[in-house]
Amino acid sequence: MAEGISLAEQGAIAKDFLEGLLRSMNITAEVSVRELDEETVELSVDANPPTELGILVGPRGSTLQALAEVTRTVVQSKSPGRTDRILVDVARYRERRVEALGRFATKVAAEVIETGEERALEPMSAADRKAVHDALTEVEGVTTRSEGDEPRRFVVVSPA
Repeated sequence: MAEGISLAEQGAIAKDFLEGLLRSMNITAEVSVRELDEETVELSVDANPPTELGILVGPRGSTLQALAEVTRTVVQSKSPGRTDRILVDVARYRERRVEALGRFATKVAAEVIETGEERALEPMSAADRKAVHDALTEVEGVTTRSEGDEPRRFVVVSPA
């Protein structure tokens, strides 16, 4: 837990911010808060139907990434100490993206094992790189590393 305010309080601040933002955009949606572990809280924005939430995700999740940064900044501004990890997901986009990246990474790993040649993936966000690394940690025969500088940082999958 961060010094200053509890993880639950950080989640409440983030929820209040997101609900206010949704109201100002005339978007009807529900914001739920879930503590994933002792240092991570996830806020999920969902609506039925989720069609009007696309504006919060943006192309390839770019708006969602910005929304998460702004939400973290709001929480940090109200905390006297450091804050914990605050994740934001809209219409399960982040969850589906992690699953899709896991499937993609597994296919790439199989190719690397078959050919014996390493493969550099396209540049991706830190969250996407983490999803790839996590998906391949248990795959025998390959290792992963990140290379390059932001915003062009990418994952390399190599034979073990």
